[in-house]
Amino acid sequence: MSSARSTAAAAVALLASVSVGLSACSDPGANAAGNDASPAPSATVAGKVFNLTPQQDRFPVTADATVAALVPEAVKADGKLTVAVSPFAAPLAVYANDDKTPVGNEVDIAFALAEKLGLKADVIPTTWENWPLGVASGKYEAVISNVTVTEERKEKFDFASYRSDKLGFYAKSDSPISSIEKPADVAGKKIIVGSGTNQESILLAWDAENKKNGLAPVQFQYYDDDSASSLALQSGRADLTLGPNATAAYKAAKNGQTKLVGLLDGGWPLKANIAVGTKKGNGFAKAAQAALNDLIKDGTYGKILDRWGLKEEGIPASELNPPGLPKK
Repeated sequence: MSSARSTAAAAVALLASVSVGLSACSDPGANAAGNDASPAPSATVAGKVFNLTPQQDRFPVTADATVAALVPEAVKADGKLTVAVSPFAAPLAVYANDDKTPVGNEVDIAFALAEKLGLKADVIPTTWENWPLGVASGKYEAVISNVTVTEERKEKFDFASYRSDKLGFYAKSDSPISSIEKPADVAGKKIIVGSGTNQESILLAWDAENKKNGLAPVQFQYYDDDSASSLALQSGRADLTLGPNATAAYKAAKNGQTKLVGLLDGGWPLKANIAVGTKKGNGFAKAAQAALNDLIKDGTYGKILDRWGLKEEGIPASELNPPGLPKK
């Protein structure tokens, strides 16, 4: 985005003042565009198939002995990889239409990672706020639940990145708005955003720049209910929503009522990484990174992301403990 360099220092200072939990935009539930997490049967929408049945027919993965050798003895002793997921936001993770089987992108990543390491995935549903204690205590050997890397989290956990943290501007499907790339593009727009979220902080920074340049202010709109948010957008009372791209992209593909008009990094103006989280210092993150890079190289990773409509969030290589969003 063209104005990012000129405002980067001020924006970093503003965003760093937000609490780390919110600035990471990690909770899949913090979605201004609305979560469509209710179980539903498989369906083909706009050419994209979303399989929400317990029978997933996941892509086959071949174990790599070299990569598997990196797994610490304590992790591979029982032959399982215990992974925490939060099945409350499609397409990341959601309960299948049997109301008990977790499915979704994060679940597929968990299974592929385990199989590449010669282990069996043991996916355990948990609420998002409970993963830190579970990983730190050893209850879970990894968390794959849309966790963004932050410098504060790196003090307690090790990470292997597997996706970019992206926010999406979405408009009504027949809206004349076609592109949002820079602060000036949102001037005067009526935008739905989650209160207290990182996306709100970014929008506030953009709005501050616009006001400084004499442009019309953003008209912020807040809704606690997804139905009310959707109605506001469809009726024209709002022009745009801004929230985590993953869930908004899924919703757009399912109902065809909205369209993506702009993407930005979840840590704007910094890059934000979504990563597998592991216990600090136990050595498993290195094995996870190697396995993820094998999955990227053999094409399985790309197939998984495309299956769940998330190819825009793909990364070229997994990084071990990549730069995290700054502390407040």
